[in-house]
Amino acid sequence: MTDAMQEARFPQELMYAAASQYYLEDATQADIAQRLGVSRATVSRLLTEARRQGIVEIRVHRPATLEEGPLAAQVADALRIQRVYLVPKVSGPALGPWLAPGLARALAAVGLEAGDVVLVSSGSTVYECAREGLGRFPGVTIAPAVGGQEEPQPWFQTNETTRILAERLGGVPSYLYAPALPGPELFNSLQHEPSVRRVMDLWAHAKCAIVGVGSAPLMRQVVPAFVPREATSLRQAVGDVCSRFYDRNGDPVEYPGSERLVATGLEELRRIPASIAIAVGGEKITSIIAAAKGGYFNQLVTDTPTAESLLATART
Repeated sequence: MTDAMQEARFPQELMYAAASQYYLEDATQADIAQRLGVSRATVSRLLTEARRQGIVEIRVHRPATLEEGPLAAQVADALRIQRVYLVPKVSGPALGPWLAPGLARALAAVGLEAGDVVLVSSGSTVYECAREGLGRFPGVTIAPAVGGQEEPQPWFQTNETTRILAERLGGVPSYLYAPALPGPELFNSLQHEPSVRRVMDLWAHAKCAIVGVGSAPLMRQVVPAFVPREATSLRQAVGDVCSRFYDRNGDPVEYPGSERLVATGLEELRRIPASIAIAVGGEKITSIIAAAKGGYFNQLVTDTPTAESLLATART
């Protein structure tokens, strides 16, 4: 007999008895098994099925101590942005599970409705957050803010991030079938390709953007293949948003071929009502501050240590 068949035959009285003893009387699964005359494995399945059928409802309340307080307001004021959403110190190789709750709060405050456009950039942080629970916004349009890249990692493929995020939010994906930096002939052709033009037109009407903030290109171990690291101009770049590089003052940094970049322009980012940057880590401090100076985002999701460093650096 399979577990599913066995669970389907559990009497509700038995599930209720196991659940009430476990959750209300703090009985152990071993105690419950002895009282009910079943195995501990059966008790575990009873509790699982009780949750599945709604006999047990578990609610997780966010402690008031974790809500945005003075530090978030101080960082927002120092960066001259609308709001900062803080999460506890990020640890471990995966950033998504830590940062996603902050991004979820930011998205909930935007007031997204069916038909609104949400842009997403490339990058591992945005990709990881897209895979987490961020709330449901049925009918919103999710579109890439930058074309695809040659690297094999999925976070360089904005269509993949778009697909995942649309699925998680209950939105409608709009894919961009164009490389981030096409050759001159292909670039000219793409300007007249209806499917590409349709996504480009969405950039000007976006209500929200979710973007990562890259560190200085010459300091990274991995940069997109289309970025010419030998370009002299990139020595002045301290970071990028949507593969658009900028210097310490937030001014754009061009490089050979950048005029053909298929990505949301920095001016377009400035016009988006809710441009949410997700960034964490000491190596991002300078790039975050410079991007804020340029006006490339107006909301920030980060962790407490990064916020403290941002505040200290901005004040000096």
